[in-house]
Amino acid sequence: MSLGAFAQNSSKTPPSNSQAPQSDSQSKSIPPRNPDLAPPRSDSVNADALSDEPGESSSKDSQVDLSPPADDAKTHPKSSEALTDLEDAGSGNADVAEFHPWDPHKAAKDVEVGDFYFKRKNYQAAESRYREALYYKNNDAVATLRLAICLEKLNRPDESQKEYESYLKILPYGPDSDSARKAIDRLKGTGAESKANQVNR
Repeated sequence: MSLGAFAQNSSKTPPSNSQAPQSDSQSKSIPPRNPDLAPPRSDSVNADALSDEPGESSSKDSQVDLSPPADDAKTHPKSSEALTDLEDAGSGNADVAEFHPWDPHKAAKDVEVGDFYFKRKNYQAAESRYREALYYKNNDAVATLRLAICLEKLNRPDESQKEYESYLKILPYGPDSDSARKAIDRLKGTGAESKANQVNR
């Protein structure tokens, strides 16, 4: 059938159901196709039908070559040292930086408890809690500032000054940066006076 004949036949209106004779295949009802789109369930697998043989990878035909290139030792002369360092780190021989647990919620709770002790003038307990907060969340601006104030109350000006400076590194334009700078200036004067008193003794 040519394309023109196909176009003419398709433009004719099909006969209505009452006029068209029905064949045997058309008279039978055809059930609608409803494919099962649900994923296979693991609990419906018959375990007895599975063999004990190891499964095969879908990429079994594409083997990966894991051997180093021929010129690897020349182009990367220190690569063997890196592998040795990695193996030493696994065995605990290398100097590996210690990782602290990161728990900002515990740090916030420690600051809260530290404030509780600070208000009751138990500065040593407050210091302990602020340091614990910094253990769980290093560079916490609030804990660092409160620790600096606490150390100042404990008459440890050098440590206090260091913590004020740490606060300014974290938040150089933070809400308490001006008071931190004033405290540093005040502590520098206090530190100079205490050193002069020690020399005079």
